[in-house]
Amino acid sequence: MKCPFCNADDTSVVDSRVSEEGNKIRRRRRCLTCQKRFTTYETIELRLPQVVKHGGNRAEFDRNKLLTGFMRALHKRPVPTEYVDAAIDRIVQKYLSLGEREVTSRSIGENVMQELYKLDKVAYIRFASVYKSFQDVDDFRDAIKEVQTPQIESTKE
Repeated sequence: MKCPFCNADDTSVVDSRVSEEGNKIRRRRRCLTCQKRFTTYETIELRLPQVVKHGGNRAEFDRNKLLTGFMRALHKRPVPTEYVDAAIDRIVQKYLSLGEREVTSRSIGENVMQELYKLDKVAYIRFASVYKSFQDVDDFRDAIKEVQTPQIESTKE
């Protein structure tokens, strides 16, 4: 590690501590040339896969785009922010654990729909109407029947 003060290559670690969350290491270093001290942080670098769009273009995986999609679907719906964050974390974690270099935007959309289905049925239908490009009232009717079917089956038991 180069010294930020004199650019010397020789530095030594004086102290190391793990953060309270356990996901970061703080290191106090000392330059062997100018004797000044500085702090560095070591974190894990996880790479999310590239997103392959419908037209074949590629883009970086963007957690903020997921959040925007959720917030649009959940506009004026009674779903706590913590639930939305947890749903996004599950989606991100799924793609991190797959270890794939690329994922399709369709796959991401399907995962968003699954999470919205669990969170709020109205938000699910809102998202599905855009995602699946509903063309007429029948498409909405089918989606509503899809949402209502599990409720009817659980009532029969």
